[in-house]
Amino acid sequence: MALVRYEPWSMLNQIRREMDRMLESTGEGEESSAIATSDWIPAVDIKETNDAFILHADIPGVDPKDVDVHMENGILTIKGERESEKKEEREGYKRVERQYGSFYRRFSLPDTADAEKISAKSKNGVVEITIPKKEAVQPRKISVEGD
Repeated sequence: MALVRYEPWSMLNQIRREMDRMLESTGEGEESSAIATSDWIPAVDIKETNDAFILHADIPGVDPKDVDVHMENGILTIKGERESEKKEEREGYKRVERQYGSFYRRFSLPDTADAEKISAKSKNGVVEITIPKKEAVQPRKISVEGD
């Protein structure tokens, strides 16, 4: 029996990548998403609190040392690669759903993000990136005085 890779979302992911490439601007000296390609795209949750933005990226099977997170010109980039198993080790598999190869995600950050204090940590295959908000732009409660 031949090994068949089951990828139910592959066509939709490919269309989305192509749309992203079309809509992305390519300025001089700016890294373009048309140059960086992805074999797969990790799922990411983004949460906003009063004092930070928190991203959770599912990147199981990738050593945290091999995940590159950097911030440049208001763009947060997460990239890396999940190595595939050797072909000989795949014999006997009936189905392969996990995707391998390079991944690449970019996020535009708001002006309220403090690029100097971004931190990242990994636990159980989930990379958590904390992007604090600048002190000056945090919401402030203003009390209203009566007569």
